[in-house]
Amino acid sequence: MMNRFQRVRAKVFLTIMGLWRRMTIGTKVMMIDGNKVFLIRHTLVPGWQFPGGGIEPGETAEASAAREALEETGYKITGPMELFGVYHNSSSVTNRDHVLLFIARSHEFVFERKKDHEIAECGWFEITKLPEGVTPATSQRIDEVFDGAPKREIWGY
Repeated sequence: MMNRFQRVRAKVFLTIMGLWRRMTIGTKVMMIDGNKVFLIRHTLVPGWQFPGGGIEPGETAEASAAREALEETGYKITGPMELFGVYHNSSSVTNRDHVLLFIARSHEFVFERKKDHEIAECGWFEITKLPEGVTPATSQRIDEVFDGAPKREIWGY
């Protein structure tokens, strides 16, 4: 157990390092039902992709993934998720982002996700009949999970 001084010192150190390094970390969830995956199409970024988002302060990565899945799909994750991989997102926007991909095979429908300011469309797709405009990262992760393709370290938007 840390004493009060050690806790304060650790908090200050981690806060300074966070500001200096400016690293971000987020989650994505590949929801699987047989040979289907659930994909969303955002209004702000192009392409079909897995639901996900940033990890909030005080939130675990798995809790973040489950929360984002529910918010963006209308499905509640009902069983344990598998952490499939940790990827560096070296997009043209930043080189300081990391994505944790979780696999969820157990989920239940809670509400119908309607189009809004964040999500334009969403739905289940067979992996052999994906919609036009799937992001390269999404396609690569499907290949890694379903076809055993070698895992890449880069997210690859």
